[in-house]
Formats: sequence, structure tokens, C-alpha cells
Amino acid sequence: MQLRVLAGVSALVIAAGLSACGSGSESSGDSADGRTTIDVWLMRDSVSARFQKEFVAGFEAAHPDIAVKVQIQEWDGIGEKVTAALASNDAPDVIETGNTQVAQFAQSGGLLDLSDKVGELGGGDWLKGLAEPGTYEGKQYGIPYYAANRVVIYRTDLFKKAGIDAAALKTRDQWIAATRKLNSSGTQGIYLPGQMWYALAGFIWDEGGDLATGSGSDWKGALDTPQALRGMDFYKRLQALGKGPKDADEAGPPQAEVMAKGQVAQIISTPGGANVVTENNPELKGKLGFFPIPGKTDAQPGSVFIGGSDLVIPAASGKQDAAFTFVKELTGDAWQRKLAAAMSYVPNKTTLADAVAADPGASAMAAGAAVGRATPNTPGWAAVEAKNPIKDYMTAVLTGADARAEAAKASASITAAMKTGS
Repeated sequence: MQLRVLAGVSALVIAAGLSACGSGSESSGDSADGRTTIDVWLMRDSVSARFQKEFVAGFEAAHPDIAVKVQIQEWDGIGEKVTAALASNDAPDVIETGNTQVAQFAQSGGLLDLSDKVGELGGGDWLKGLAEPGTYEGKQYGIPYYAANRVVIYRTDLFKKAGIDAAALKTRDQWIAATRKLNSSGTQGIYLPGQMWYALAGFIWDEGGDLATGSGSDWKGALDTPQALRGMDFYKRLQALGKGPKDADEAGPPQAEVMAKGQVAQIISTPGGANVVTENNPELKGKLGFFPIPGKTDAQPGSVFIGGSDLVIPAASGKQDAAFTFVKELTGDAWQRKLAAAMSYVPNKTTLADAVAADPGASAMAAGAAVGRATPNTPGWAAVEAKNPIKDYMTAVLTGADARAEAAKASASITAAMKTGS
């Protein structure tokens, strides 16, 4: 699952898909000079053309026996195209895929098991929210590439006017109190639409719950557990402190544009949302800051959904050694630091968080990413997102329906969707 609106990257995409670009057959075999040529599929806008060019040049210089041919793919249609490629004898050698898509592709048997490479790649320090979705039935197929997650974007001038120190907001209770204080100062304390279900997921995880639980093919919805209900109750309390619509998500209307129009003190977004705010209202340039979503206690930030990408190697690749060398370089410490600096991404390891220390938005992301998670790691989850009963559940509760009854209905819908999607 891909999540963006980052500094230097336009658009927020949380999608599963790849459209027709080239196939691996375009550069199969070795190059004319005797080098092994590997075909690599990277996704549109994941990295800049400049970074891609720099990496390929550096990689080929360090590995003169390997030539790299990168083909840029579109997110729209990725599932169908990758599934078809993995089932063929003409797959590319390396594929970038959304972190939560790995289980779907691994289920088909078309990915190379890289479990024996985890130690060599420094897997003990990988972000949990990237590493866990890269596994399927206890085996590691996806290698964490980069991460992104939501933070709180806030108006520094409105916080100052209200006498609030954003750096001191470490717990949910402090966050609620500060938001109420912002409201009393004449501003809209927070703009939170009613269907931002990824934010809800974080609150549920903080309570010890989950969206669904299970293993193998036996999964069921879990929104009706006491822990998940407590997460929804906190969402309801926070959402009531603003004027966000109860029946829409962050795209309707675009929340960054709403913040740009008036006295909205906070939104929950990836840091790149700040760019959208200032593009729509240049007067707010220099008046936006970032902090991690506060946790239930001050021991750590709140849990967040981690979007981002993993790299996989098709089992059908005839150049697996060269493909692994590529993956090892791109996900290694040296290039991860360069990637973080170039794209304001969170590196794939907790030990590399200092790489974004000078970037306020990315630094706030990295703090949250250390305790971040992903959606339930089952191939059937894609069917849940297609129907998304979580959004309807949230709207029902926010408009006065009984939370327990609605949670039970939504959990049953999640269970049914996962069974049909597996």
C-alpha cells in the first residue's frame, strides 16, 4: 500500500495497482558488452528522476558486471500486472510494490523467499510496519525500501496565540486539552473528517486492538473488541473538537485546502500536506510545524499506519543473484541515507532515523514510524479496502448510532470480505 503527499512529491496515493508499461521481455538476456542486464520495475513518483539516475550510475560503477534497466510503472493497475508477470516465464528481476501488497503476491508462489538474507540485510533494525507486511506464512519475501506516515501539521502562529507548546504534547489527553484551548481562542482546533480510517487504526492499535485478527485463511473483523471500541471512542472525542464532515474522508473536501482557507489549527496528514496548504495560501508559508501523533501515554508516540514500498524478486527471474545485489544496495544504509535526504522519506531502519533529523516533517514521521504498523497481513485485506465498511461504521457512530452494534456489523462485513478476497 502506497502512501504519499511528501515534501517534493505531489499527490496522496493509497492505492493498489500498475498500468501497462513495458514487460520484462524488453531487455531480457545480457547486454552486448557481456554484463548481466536486470530489469527493474519502479513506481511512478516513488523517487525523483535525479535520484534514480544517481543510484543507477553509482550501482553500475560499483558493480561493473551488472547493467540496470529501470522501467517506470503506474500505480493504477499494479495488482493485475504484477500478478500476470509473476505467473509468466518472463518476469522482471526486481519489482517495487506497496508494502501491504506483498502477501497478495507471495500467496501465488511467484516470489523468491529471502528469509535467509534477512541477517545480511540488517533486518533486525527494519521498521516493523514495513518488515511485517513483507512476510507471508512466516517467510520474508518483501525487503523494506522506504516508509511514510501521518503526523500532525499545525499552525505555529495559532498555537503561539493560544499559549500552547506543541513540543510538550506527548499524550492524547494533553492533545485533547490543547485542542479545546485552541477552540476557546477563536480558532478551529482541528479539522478531522469522519472517515479517516487510517487515523482510527492508530488509535485502535494504541489500545491494544486491531482491525482484524487471525492467521492463514482464518481471519475475522475485530472492530467490536473492547480495545477497538476504545479507539473509536477517542476518535469521536477528537473529531467533535472540529467541524470536519462526518460522512467523508480527507479527500472530500481536500483537508489541506480547508486548512489553507481559514483558522484551522491542525490536520492529520503526511508532511507534504503542508506544501498543499502553502500553495493554496502563500501567506501561511513559515507558519506550519509538525509533531508526531501523541500516544496514549508519554512513553512513545501514537501508533500510525506506515505506507511505503518493499522490493521483491520474482521466482521466475533468471538473474536472482544480480537482482539481490541490486536490492541489497538500494536498501542498504548508504543509499537509504541518500534517499531520505533526497525525498524526505523515512529510511527502512530505526537506526537511520538521524538521516532526517534536519527535516522537521520527516523527523516527526520517523518518530511515529518507529512504532508504526500496517494493515492486517493477509491477502484478503485488499477486498476489505475495496468495500471499506470501516468508513460507514465511523460515520454511523459519529452521527449517533450505537457503537457496539455498528462495530459488530462492520466486523462481520470485514470477515466476509476477507474470506471472498483470500
